[in-house]
Amino acid sequence: MRALPLTLAACVIATQAAAMDGIISYTTNQSFEDVVFGLENAILDEGLVIDHVSHTGDMLERTKGDVGSDVTLFEKADIYSFCSAKLSREVMEADPMNVVFCPYDIFVIVSPDTPDQTMVGFRSYPDGAMKKIEALLDQIARAAIGED
Repeated sequence: MRALPLTLAACVIATQAAAMDGIISYTTNQSFEDVVFGLENAILDEGLVIDHVSHTGDMLERTKGDVGSDVTLFEKADIYSFCSAKLSREVMEADPMNVVFCPYDIFVIVSPDTPDQTMVGFRSYPDGAMKKIEALLDQIARAAIGED
């Protein structure tokens, strides 16, 4: 995993969202591009392959007029999807219905209200075997912003 200079690491605001809303997230004043670069590297450093990148922010902005809206939801928003063959097998052997959670997603967003902050996060998972996946996603999200 890449090391960040102390000054950059000090810029991390690192706030963990309340667990009750089902989202675990970290906010930093690093640029969207830097967080995306860090996220891509953190996923690859785990030996995982990025299956898909959804450019959700671009799609929402491009189609807002088509659906009768003028609201810009995100300055930028991408969702990275990937899977772990080893962990996926493990959690699905514990309960085959854990298939509903695969692939795993991590989002990176910049809100128009806070354009100097980038948030990276993922949804929380139910107790049991899926907590292993949650721990992996947490490790990757934290590594993306140099908080590992």
